[in-house]
Amino acid sequence: MTASPKSLYERAQAVLPPAAGRATDLGVVRGEGAYLVTEDGRRYLDFASGVAVTNVGHNHPKVVAAAKVQMESLIHGGHNVVYYPSYVELAETLNELTGGGNKVYFSNSGAEANEGAVKLAKKVTKRPAVIAFKRAFHGRTLAAASLTASGSLYRKDYEGLLPSVYHAEYPYPFRSGLSEDAETERCIRQLEELFQLQVDPETVAAMIVEPVQGEGGYIVPPASFIQKIREICDKYGIMLIFDEIQTAFGRTGKMFAYEHFGVKPDILTLAKGIASGFPLSAIVAPQAIMDQWPAGTHGGTYGGNPVACAASLATIELLKDGLLDQAAQMGEYFREQLRKVQQDLNIQGEVRGLGLMIGFEIVGDDGRPAPAIVGELRAKCMEDGLLLLTCGTDKNVIRFMPPTIVTKEHIDEAVAIIGKHLRTLVS
Repeated sequence: MTASPKSLYERAQAVLPPAAGRATDLGVVRGEGAYLVTEDGRRYLDFASGVAVTNVGHNHPKVVAAAKVQMESLIHGGHNVVYYPSYVELAETLNELTGGGNKVYFSNSGAEANEGAVKLAKKVTKRPAVIAFKRAFHGRTLAAASLTASGSLYRKDYEGLLPSVYHAEYPYPFRSGLSEDAETERCIRQLEELFQLQVDPETVAAMIVEPVQGEGGYIVPPASFIQKIREICDKYGIMLIFDEIQTAFGRTGKMFAYEHFGVKPDILTLAKGIASGFPLSAIVAPQAIMDQWPAGTHGGTYGGNPVACAASLATIELLKDGLLDQAAQMGEYFREQLRKVQQDLNIQGEVRGLGLMIGFEIVGDDGRPAPAIVGELRAKCMEDGLLLLTCGTDKNVIRFMPPTIVTKEHIDEAVAIIGKHLRTLVS
């Protein structure tokens, strides 16, 4: 009797370490728009988007076509060796999108971009300290893990990390029970106390902040908080870094999340959705800052790969040609439908977000986080063909990251599945 062929999951166990946590054991062979297709032919509505990466859907024809054309002419040139068209054109495009007067450095991943941004800030200011925020996630490399404060697991057994890193409070009105103004005041007061008791602000090179926290819980801060942070950085000559690894390129209904707050950073980091699945990240900063980063003080082999840059240019065109507006409109519709489910089932918690970066936090009647319900909900939804991920320091937030091509029909399908299982779980 012939043995059944092993699944991709079974084969992986023999050759891949457990270090990378896996959300599912699905073996996927194809992506089609808002859907993934598994090795056994089942279709899943993908509202994880490769963790907010495939933001114009899987294998969008225009992205595929742009990548194919580029592969036929140049796959790799090495940005430390030569210049090539897609590399320069993408830098020009990002400069234009961010208001002009900027320069761009390309690398491969979000963690790489954040590490580069911190290096840039330290190089320019000649200062040692960095301030990040509680519940932040900035990556898993050693310096990025030093900035991360969304879970001690990311730091366990890797101490000591980057020195002179301090963590300040990030506003979370739902959890604190305070108004947005009062919560902003609380966090700014704590930051001022940090300056008074632990680190002199004139020794701080940078503050790095997610305009909307990602893994920390899809938390949207009050605009007043982001504006106050900008004022404080200006006062003390601190570089303000916006980590838009997860929020940029249409995810929040605007090209960049900072547009929602009326504040621009000194240094902007980008990755994930920048190239619709090709490895690419970017650091964007004004020419006056970038020109203080001398040749040889930073580098990398694969940054700004020609194919990834071509895919990014195609992605940007798609967003500008209507998908940005669709993300804003569909995000509003999605939040409305989730709130109806929440109200109909009397579920304690909060639906929040900007554009298609949506979090649904669920708590018990006592107000305490309900991770068991959220975990079971995610598992039940997957059984019904809906792929979701969770977030939040207590793992009690379902995070929705559908592609910008999502339609009302996709959303209605997802909400029906979510409502069906929530009705059972909370009854």
